Amino acid sequence: MSGQAEAFLDTNVLVYAFTSDPRSVAAQDLLARGCVVGVQTLNEFANVARRKLAMTWPELDDALSSLRAACARVVPLDLAIHQDALRIARRYGFAIFDSLMISAALSANCTKLWSEDMRHGLLIDDRLKILDPFRQR
Repeated sequence: MSGQAEAFLDTNVLVYAFTSDPRSVAAQDLLARGCVVGVQTLNEFANVARRKLAMTWPELDDALSSLRAACARVVPLDLAIHQDALRIARRYGFAIFDSLMISAALSANCTKLWSEDMRHGLLIDDRLKILDPFRQR
């Protein structure tokens, strides 16, 4: 497991890793460093890959297998994550699906959540920082 195992990846990062978009290089780099994802992340990726990337079922199976191999850990969704996500949604104003992602990252003791579409720089519960991997530095 690499030094990036404390980093949780949002679905958009996974999607870009499988495109020819210029952001794919940064997304692939994050995956190569090692990371954590949630079952929800894999489910959302499967949905986007079929709908928007037009992956066939065999292509999707291969992509998901590659993602699971690249990630140090896959965090399951459970009742504790659900309940904490409700707290996060109320406290920080995130939609429930983003709150579930944040809660899963917290439950895995991640210190970074890489996401293009959450609030860059926001620190959740004084321990999880949301960072946009595609932001110009």
